[in-house]
Formats: sequence, structure tokens, C-alpha cells
Amino acid sequence: MAFIDYYKILGLQKSAKESEIKKAYRKLARKYHPDLNPDDKEAEKKFKEINEANEVLSNVENRKKYDKYGKDWKHAEQFEKAEQQQGAYRQSRGSQEGFADHDYSDFFESMFGGGQARGRGSRVKFKGQDYNAELRLNLTDIYQTDKRTLTVNGKNIRLTIPAGVKNNQVIRIKGQGGDGINGGPKGDLLLRFVISNNSGFKLDGSNLYKTIDLDLYTAILGGDIMAETFKGKVKLKIKPETQNGTKVKLKGKGFPVYKREGEFGDMFFTYQIRTPANLTAKEKELFNELNKLRS
Repeated sequence: MAFIDYYKILGLQKSAKESEIKKAYRKLARKYHPDLNPDDKEAEKKFKEINEANEVLSNVENRKKYDKYGKDWKHAEQFEKAEQQQGAYRQSRGSQEGFADHDYSDFFESMFGGGQARGRGSRVKFKGQDYNAELRLNLTDIYQTDKRTLTVNGKNIRLTIPAGVKNNQVIRIKGQGGDGINGGPKGDLLLRFVISNNSGFKLDGSNLYKTIDLDLYTAILGGDIMAETFKGKVKLKIKPETQNGTKVKLKGKGFPVYKREGEFGDMFFTYQIRTPANLTAKEKELFNELNKLRS
């Protein structure tokens, strides 16, 4: 994998302080945020690079590893272990006649893919780098299990997206990351879901909420109304003298529960009574009569 200069992405020097990294990230994240650059693929790519750079450089330990090992910073522990093994090997062979400096480098090279050092020891295998990707969907897209094809680094990956997947949820797809080192296994793909609510319903867990306008006459006298759910329209029976803010629950009419096939949350409606406007003289007269009766 090619080296990515995270400092250059954020417009910083390697000596940058934590506060400078934080400031640079915030400035660039605002500039290239998808909400401010709709349908701009270059801005979207830049935004992802900025976030990746910040995730590494804003973490003290990750930054140390990156500064020392560059593109292989995620394999820092394996490198350090190999260096320790090299040191032990050097110490054990140091007193032997004819053991030159280039033998040490050959040994270390054999650990990291430079070929066998005259048959001494095997090459260490490292798992490939994990890839991170983002999939943007609407709430209506995940009401049912669906199949999608996602392109990552030029490769098409067929996905089954379970109904009810959550916003910012990350799933791991084995073997769809970078190639391994020295024949090691491939890395994984970490896919994060970004869900936009385009439904008109409020989602909390697997329950759905919606406010319904109710005219004054139906609220007072009762009656039937039609209400929209994710599964279509349902008839609601309004009791006489229904009060403003009254809540009703429809069991099992909510959102699908993630990875529990056939299980759904509940639907909650809140009635908001509309006061009639632009009354005629006759209507005002009748309301006055009602007011006198109530008094």
C-alpha cells in the first residue's frame, strides 16, 4: 500500500502540536463536509482523507507508531517483536567469527519479505490492512433486507444489508481489505452505515413516532381517521372527547429489529388538535351558544 502523508493532508509539519492538529482538522472538515459540498466526489474523497489523518494523528500512540513505521504503522507490534528477535539473534552470534553486519540486515529483511536469508528462519506473515468505507442510505432503504454492490478500491463487493441496521453501525466484512504481507491473510473491510431519515417518522431504537393533526370536531365527537405507517395506511378509531397530546400505540407496526427476522418495534401516534380558523358568523354564533351552555 502506498505511503499516505497524513501531515501533508492536514497541511502540517511533523512537529505539529496536538492543538494544531485539532485546529487544522476542524477547519478542513468544515470546508469539505458533504453537507456543504453535495454531489462533489472530490470533496467527499478529501473529507474521508482528512478524517483518516485525524484519527491517526490525534491519537498519541497511533501517531508515535505512524511517525516510526509510516504506512506500516498498524503492524508496529509485529515490527517491534521482530526487532527484539533480531537483537537476540545478534547477541547470540556476535562472538562468532565471520559474522558481519550485513548478516544482521539479511536476517531482519527475511522477517519482512526481503527473501530468505541463506535459509535461516521463515518469513513472518502479516495480515493486510483493514479498509474503511461508508455507505449512505435512507431510512426507507433499510426497512427490508436488501442486496447492494459496493465498489471499494475498484473492486465490486456484493453485500446483504440486514433490515434495521443502525445509523453509524459498523460491520466487518472478512477478507475484503488489503493484501497480506509475505502471504499473510487479507485485511477486512469495516463498513460504516450513515442513515438519513427521509420518512417523516421519528425513530428511537426500533419504535417509530409521529404526530397526527386531529380536527376539533373529530376530537370532540369521535370518529375514524386514516394514518400512514411504514406498512401502509391503518384506520384509527378516535374516542369522543379526545384530548390534545393523547398518545396511542400500535404494537408491531414500528421498525424491524436488527437481525431478528419478523420482529418489529411499535408505532406511537400523538394527536395534535387543530383549532378551526376563518370562522363564519354563524359558526361564531354557535360557539358562543356552546360557551354559554358550558358556563
